[in-house]
Amino acid sequence: MEKTVFLNGQPMHIIGSLPEAGTPAPTFALVNKDLSEINLHDFKGKRVVLNIFPSVDTDVCAASVRRFNKEASELPNTVVICVSMDLPFAMGRFCAANGIDNVYTASGFRSDFGKTYGVELVDGPLRGLYARALVIINEDGNVMGTSLCEEITQEPDYDFAKKLLEGKM
Repeated sequence: MEKTVFLNGQPMHIIGSLPEAGTPAPTFALVNKDLSEINLHDFKGKRVVLNIFPSVDTDVCAASVRRFNKEASELPNTVVICVSMDLPFAMGRFCAANGIDNVYTASGFRSDFGKTYGVELVDGPLRGLYARALVIINEDGNVMGTSLCEEITQEPDYDFAKKLLEGKM
């Protein structure tokens, strides 16, 4: 299934779909800033917020990492994993320069995460990168909900994530 998102009004397409609420979250193996692997099973028993975006080197993506870094410390039994195709070295530099220490950063550069989670852009100027999306996973590894930003230049729906995690949705 093909989904359309936009970059400043220019259409771009992703193939596949975000995982559905109530289904088991697909497993993944991503690369941490120290080149170690991050897997979903590493966070068993915790709630996981996947903050997915094109590149930490853009203002909107950087803002989402900073905001989730601030809010992650306030969410009980919850980890935030910021996922992009950025190389782990770039993510490490960004985190060091911005005092980011409450979230994990993870690169999909050697995985099929984009296809598995239905966020890989297949055309347009950002082809090969990820669309902006949130996937919220509960302690049992099931998807609680997802949110896809139709306009990539907009920040993710933080309130959606927070309300879902607070049981208000």
